[in-house]
Amino acid sequence: MEEVKLLGAFPTPFGYRVEWALLHKGIKYEYIEEDLKNKSPLLLKCNPVYTKIPVLLHGGKTILESLIILEYIEETWKENPLLPQDPFERAKARFWAKFAEEKCASTMRTAFHSKGEEQKKAVEESLAALKILEEELSGKEFFGGESVGFVDLVVGWIPHWLPVLEVVSGLKILDAEAFPSLHAWGERFLKVPFIKEKLPPSDRLLAHFTNLQK
Repeated sequence: MEEVKLLGAFPTPFGYRVEWALLHKGIKYEYIEEDLKNKSPLLLKCNPVYTKIPVLLHGGKTILESLIILEYIEETWKENPLLPQDPFERAKARFWAKFAEEKCASTMRTAFHSKGEEQKKAVEESLAALKILEEELSGKEFFGGESVGFVDLVVGWIPHWLPVLEVVSGLKILDAEAFPSLHAWGERFLKVPFIKEKLPPSDRLLAHFTNLQK
């Protein structure tokens, strides 16, 4: 069996979503923790373009960017599929994953790293994007239906990382009353065994993001 290694880093959720996919499929892998302030020669060699994690190494091949890595894992290991079998449903899942990255994650990042009018606009855009996700999730256990799928892993940072960022920034974005489906989904998601097994401690995240803000 070809060796699988994953380069990740503690505070960022992108490596965790790859670990979740590997755990879900029962793939043995070696995890290599990167210090993003002092990047290793291995990371610089594997990802000279962006010098970012995550990086998946599989039998001498290097795969970059978390969404692309998830696709690669799905296509390489067929057991416990993350994407539906139906081509239309697969296309829909890819659409929602892209939407979540471009409209939710990116606007929330701006909201937490800006001030004044720019922050106000980013918060409004984040809430509008979350409302669309809320509607898509309505009546379902998970984005993938009755079990965790591709989209769930992509938005899996929301129930664990977002509350910490809200505390640090003083912003409230995911209100349980305004987003009941997303809130309930988040509680379900964090209880899934292979997700629960691989989550960074909230207190450590809080300390990290508080220091970053300072």
